[in-house]
Amino acid sequence: MASTRDIRRRIKSVKNTRQITKAMELVAASKMKKAQQLALASRPYAQLMSGMLAAVSSRVDESFHPFLAQRSVKTRGILLVSTDKGLCGPLNSNLFKLVTEIKTPAKFYAIGRKGTQFLARTKRDVVADFQVSDRVPFNDVKVIVEFMIKQFLEGVIDTIEVIYPRYKNTLVQEPLIRPVLPLKNLREFLSVTDADAGAARPAAADEREICFEPNAQQVLEALLPFYVNRVIYQLILSAKASEHSARMVAM
Repeated sequence: MASTRDIRRRIKSVKNTRQITKAMELVAASKMKKAQQLALASRPYAQLMSGMLAAVSSRVDESFHPFLAQRSVKTRGILLVSTDKGLCGPLNSNLFKLVTEIKTPAKFYAIGRKGTQFLARTKRDVVADFQVSDRVPFNDVKVIVEFMIKQFLEGVIDTIEVIYPRYKNTLVQEPLIRPVLPLKNLREFLSVTDADAGAARPAAADEREICFEPNAQQVLEALLPFYVNRVIYQLILSAKASEHSARMVAM
């Protein structure tokens, strides 16, 4: 039977743990709010870019763009977006379940220390790992995306897919595999990405007579890489919001 001193020590230990977890909960709540604000702030830019692409897409032959060219998939390129730290419930383990379900040849790119450790532990083909801070600087994400796009265009990988926790609300974070490249159809791609960005409705084709300089095809070639960058940036913002929400709930 425990002595009075042991019981008091145990009570003190529980109170100390409660103070620590409460502090961590408040920090996670603050970071979650900032991540949500970042996601909301990027929506007007995303919607304007979507409208511009919708206007161009109806005036060009999409099949000539390498992002829209269909090819046989020999090696998948998968970006795994996980967390740097633990104490966020089953968030990472749910993502890792999706990874273990992949049986076809694939090369992996990791954001987050937990994902990098899992991929190394399970002896998967890891090409590169990256770190992205809680502020999610766009330039950091751009470096990652451009590296993967270069490998896609060189034929090292035949797809670009993102495994990430989609933020639905504070209590629900849904693990998803989101195909990004190649695009089957630009119109369908715009409607899906607009839904991810929270647009009220997909961008409609602009039927006005518009003059593109130098021409519509070159405008599409310039815009599409920017749009792919923005899509993956939005997914990483969603992952960060999911991380902080899951940690706040766990604490």
